[in-house]
Amino acid sequence: MAERERERQHEHVRVAVIGSGFGGLGAAVRLRREGITDFVVLERAGSVGGTWRDNSYPGCACDVPSHLYSFSFAPNPEWPRTFSGQRHIRAYLESVADTFGLRPHIRLDHEVRSMRWNADALHWEISTARGDLTADVVVSATGPLSDPKIPDIPGLADFPGKVFHSARWDHGYDLRGKRVAMIGTGASAIQIVPSIQPEVSALTLFQRTPPWVLPRVDRAITRAERWLHSTFPATGSARRGLLWGIRELQVSAFVKRPNELGLVETLAKRNMARSIKDPAMRAKLTPDYRIGCKRILLSSTYYPALAAPNVDVVASGLKEVRGSTLVAADGTETEVDAVVFGTGFHVTDMPIAQRVTGADGTTLAEEWKDGMAALRGASAAGFPNFMTIIGPNTGLGNSSMILMIESQLNYLADFMRQLDTLGGRAALDARPAAVAGWNHKVQSRMERTVWNSGGCDSWYLDANGRNTTVWPGTTAEFRKATRRVNLSEYEVLRAPAARTEAAAETAGARA
Repeated sequence: MAERERERQHEHVRVAVIGSGFGGLGAAVRLRREGITDFVVLERAGSVGGTWRDNSYPGCACDVPSHLYSFSFAPNPEWPRTFSGQRHIRAYLESVADTFGLRPHIRLDHEVRSMRWNADALHWEISTARGDLTADVVVSATGPLSDPKIPDIPGLADFPGKVFHSARWDHGYDLRGKRVAMIGTGASAIQIVPSIQPEVSALTLFQRTPPWVLPRVDRAITRAERWLHSTFPATGSARRGLLWGIRELQVSAFVKRPNELGLVETLAKRNMARSIKDPAMRAKLTPDYRIGCKRILLSSTYYPALAAPNVDVVASGLKEVRGSTLVAADGTETEVDAVVFGTGFHVTDMPIAQRVTGADGTTLAEEWKDGMAALRGASAAGFPNFMTIIGPNTGLGNSSMILMIESQLNYLADFMRQLDTLGGRAALDARPAAVAGWNHKVQSRMERTVWNSGGCDSWYLDANGRNTTVWPGTTAEFRKATRRVNLSEYEVLRAPAARTEAAAETAGARA
């Protein structure tokens, strides 16, 4: 009786979406298009936008062309540049929330603290910072680039200056005239370095591994182009299709013939040589692994910034901090006023997994302790009616993640249709054998890819050295694989009362 009373007091929705970035807003739009309006979007922050809200560092921009980095169902003919910046991408996501009437469904400042599967009621019990609720289905769209990772550096806690991560930029701190250390050389760092270099008195880049960097062919989109795409939407679709097709053709080299990427390495070296004239510096900045093993970065300003007289490159990772002095692994000491970490995110150990408890009483983090795995990148065994957007092995190394998100939205839509077809109180739980079979195929294909064989240690790999991040194929292949839910890959669960009624009907029929 007390349990039923508690259930009546809690709000219940058919679907709870976690996160309001591209994945979460996309899921919300797709649910509405499927005629499902009984859903909420739970967002921990005070506004929508996901990683494009959190990452507001100087120079923040996308390395995927704008017309490909947007939803196919929400084209934006007004993109200002071929590679748009953070401000415009965030504005685009805000417009999606408005255009598709998502605001009434969005719960801001509702950080999810825990989610637990109730096997008797066949629903998820969700605790948030603003109260509790239950949901038949949970769609986790928190994304892999949401929780910053700062390495455990001895002495860092006692550093007297300013410390922050690129994804938590402190806009109240003025870097002008300061001695700044940039830790890391990933996609964020190569945008930050040229943006702050003219303002700081000294900039020291701690480089553990140099990246491969190609020129960024960015330009303003002309007024005539914007008019054309607004007046004749088919031209925008054609532009998007061309951008997609070019990247699909590149996939073969990444996944089957990494040695063919040697020509691209030559182009990257030429890009470096145009700005870095010192042979010793070029040697320091030249990677020793196959291009593509780590994500290929795009910048036409990174190398010129490194050549500036107020910039020093320490070809070693940060080892410890002694007061205001940073000590590299090679013994180099540098005194600074501020430390900026561009050290990435918790990708293969997403914190949200610690907050999800499945049918067996184990968390998703415990289930994934030996490596993430999910059926078609969406469903983990033992976690019924729980789907992940941008789940294991759905990342890309050369194209737009929006393509992968939309494929997973197709899968979500059919998942909801299958539940409707089953009728009554029902849930779908991915069969362990189906998850294992899918994961085996993915990992087998992964072996010959540049991400596994290119000779680097990237954030694509988990603590066990397994690549649980990238999809080893084309986006077209993934779309085909996620077009429909195959019920044979799932166990159909029924609530106890429903099972009893079904048994009684069977017995009555036999009598």
